[in-house]
Amino acid sequence: MNSLIERVKSAMVGLGTGWILALMLLLSVISLAIMLERVWLYWSLRDDIDVLMRDLGRLLRGGDMDGARRRLEESRSAEAAVVVAGLVEADRGVAAAEEAMEGASCLQRVKLEKRLAFLGTLGNNAPFIGLLGTVIGIVAAFDELSKVKSAAAGAATQLAPEAVMARISEALVATAIGILIAIPAVAAFNAFQRVVRGTVANTEALGHMLLAHLKAVPVAGSAGADGPAVERAAPSSRSKAEDTERN
Repeated sequence: MNSLIERVKSAMVGLGTGWILALMLLLSVISLAIMLERVWLYWSLRDDIDVLMRDLGRLLRGGDMDGARRRLEESRSAEAAVVVAGLVEADRGVAAAEEAMEGASCLQRVKLEKRLAFLGTLGNNAPFIGLLGTVIGIVAAFDELSKVKSAAAGAATQLAPEAVMARISEALVATAIGILIAIPAVAAFNAFQRVVRGTVANTEALGHMLLAHLKAVPVAGSAGADGPAVERAAPSSRSKAEDTERN
């Protein structure tokens, strides 16, 4: 067991904290690239949802389904893409439109949440990577201290502070870099998740508006169809009664 510990310690001291710092630098570059890409995507999908909802409600109440579809297709937002999927299947019934919007909503959510898991994972684990560098630095510092103690007493007095403090400073730098990487990653992850939740809520609002219109149309149509049918049946009944009295 002592032999195994010595081998692990030798490997840690030999590698040092340089590879930890290089790894965290690479992760920070990837994290920054993902943040910029997500910001660009969300910015490109922005739209005034309140105006879109008013326009959609006005067109649906007017019975202009083609106009509603054109208005949604003009929007670049993910919300409009979901409701368009429902409009395409509206002629097949309410259930078909609802299922189409559900599928389109899942696709849009995957698109919006893409690469966010990396930011969340990095934000949670970057401090631990820095802590690993700290542990390696502390082990290296004690290793330097043990080497110095085996030398002459005078040399030890001169070399111990310099060697040990250099290793400890490397350890603290690794911890600091890990924290500096984690803070913006966590902040960006939370902000992007808030954008996704807002988009999903807006999508559900627009979708319910379309479903409400589709569910109301058959009721109105059936009422209009039954009315004239009853009116046409009444004269027929009266004419039969008159013929009976005459006979």
